[in-house]
Amino acid sequence: MTEIYREPIIRTTAMPADANAYGDIFGGWLVSLMDMGAGLIAARHSHGRAVTIALDGMQFHKPVKIGDEVTVYGDLQKVGRTSMTIAIEAWRRHRHEEERVKVTEAIFTFVAIDDDGMPRPIGPGTIEQEK
Repeated sequence: MTEIYREPIIRTTAMPADANAYGDIFGGWLVSLMDMGAGLIAARHSHGRAVTIALDGMQFHKPVKIGDEVTVYGDLQKVGRTSMTIAIEAWRRHRHEEERVKVTEAIFTFVAIDDDGMPRPIGPGTIEQEK
């Protein structure tokens, strides 16, 4: 995946409670941010509740340290009848620097669901739906 230059979905600062004893941020904390970002895209596109059903291709490229600014970017890749595929990237910037570095990326799959937790059709969106 190439760098996504869009408005950030989530931007936050990594804090001590999010880190291990060595000052590295927990991978699960980062995955959680990415899942929240993908969920925002999925809910907006499906106009309702959507749930994560899969996460593919995640690798951690660089560590995130306490005090780093973490920004999550996302891109709606595909839309099916009830599902969406969303590419998510997480980038970090040290507190007193301008350079950003991609730390991880993954593909999230979400399914739109109704009030009973059953898959529901997604209305027409901004990208062509797969048939």
